[in-house]
Order: sequence, then structure tokens, then C-alpha cells
Amino acid sequence: MEASGEVYKANKEHFVLVHGAGHGAWCWFKLACLLRGAGHRVSCIDLAGATGSLVDPDNVRSFDEYEAPLIDFVAALPDGHKVILVGHSAGGLSVTHAMHLFRDKIKQAIFIAATMLPFGYQTEQDIKDGVPDLSEFGDVYDLKFSLGDDCPPTSVALREEHQRAILYQQCSHEDSTLASILLRPWPAALSTARFGHVNDGTESAVNAVPRVYIKTANDHMVKPEQQEAMIRRWPPSEVVAIDTDHSPFFSAPERLFELILRSL
Repeated sequence: MEASGEVYKANKEHFVLVHGAGHGAWCWFKLACLLRGAGHRVSCIDLAGATGSLVDPDNVRSFDEYEAPLIDFVAALPDGHKVILVGHSAGGLSVTHAMHLFRDKIKQAIFIAATMLPFGYQTEQDIKDGVPDLSEFGDVYDLKFSLGDDCPPTSVALREEHQRAILYQQCSHEDSTLASILLRPWPAALSTARFGHVNDGTESAVNAVPRVYIKTANDHMVKPEQQEAMIRRWPPSEVVAIDTDHSPFFSAPERLFELILRSL
């Protein structure tokens, strides 16, 4: 979504913001306002099943279907127009896939507490590093089996009583309350994200895009040790840290804004 009447200044950047699991374009409202106030263009994508997508997450059967709104958006960009992709949490998977497909259209990729794996979930190590381990919080997920109890789950939701402790412990209660109203289940197909392979020629394409990783020091969702492991395995151009929970777009939007602009 883009603000109506938005004026795009030619000497500024075009940011494309990609949400994580269960979230939507709505979660970027503070950062989007700051970026637009600085004269940048901002597009906030709703992936399939998100609040603004009008798609039932239980009807999304593949990762390609899930991320299609982002892939279609980047594909439609005019020749010569480059964007900066910003991915939060599981949104890093879609950002990385877009880098495989459209390196000539992406000026930079910024990962915020995000899953940063060059080929998605290809190995057990990828899963260990990229999939949240929330076992310390107990049984936190609700699964839905819309194809029948004998079939794999079709959607996953984080139970409301766990949302603040896992996602928003440093956010205001107003922001975490708003988020609990807007969070939706996400397609279980997100766990099938895999694209390209080290031997298929796409490695040079995905490495051609400069990357910045913003670590969240007090993250209960994608733990700091997981973030560090992904950074070690696939070193980005720059690594910076922010002293927040998993959701700095709520808990420290001004600081997040500063770090993003410094990375340009």
C-alpha cells in the first residue's frame, strides 16, 4: 500500500517493506511514516494470507503462492528502477528469493531480525538457524487442518496469550494490543520455502545484491544466537544491532529508521 498523493522525489530511494509471519503491511506504519517524511517512496506488501491480502491463509498451498504479491510487484517495476527490499523475520525468505530472481532491480536488501538463508530451508542446519525455537514458552501454536486431520496443517497461529512475551515485550501495551487484533494465522506452506541451489548458477545472482543485517539484541522469536549463526554462514556487507525485542518497528521505530538510513 502507498499513501495516496504521495510525492516521489527522484533523488530519494524506493523502499519495499516485507512483513514476517502473521503480520501484514500494517506493521510498518510507523517506519513508513518516517521514511516518507524524509522524502522516500515506500511500498508495504501484504503477502498472501495477511490481513490486507483478502486471501484465506488456509487456501495458500505453496511458498510461491504465499510470496506472489512481492514477486509480482518487483517483476512489474519498470526497467532501470531499483528498490531497497526490507524484510522482517520470515519476510527475509521472500526478500532472498526476490534477490535470486531480480538482482538488477534490487539496489540493496535489509534484513531485520530476519531469516537470512541463501537458498531457504535446504538443510537441517538451515532449519536450526532459521526456524524459531519457542519450546521454552510451552505450547504456543494453534494449527488448523482445513484439508482434514490426516493431512498436514494448512495454517499456523501464535496464541494470543504468548504474543507479547515472544514478539512485543518492549513495545507499548497500545501497540501490542493493536498487533494482537491484526495478527492472522500464516500459511503453513511458509515452512516449505526453498529456492535455487549452490550448484545451479543462482549463487552469483543472490550474492550480487548488497545486504545489511539488523540484529535485535533481546529477541525471543529469532534468538540472537540464530541471527549470529545465519550471519556467520552467509556474511552480509554490514551488520548493526538494535537493543530491542523482535519488533523494532513498534518498540524503537526512530532508531530503526536511523539505522536504515545509515546503511544506504
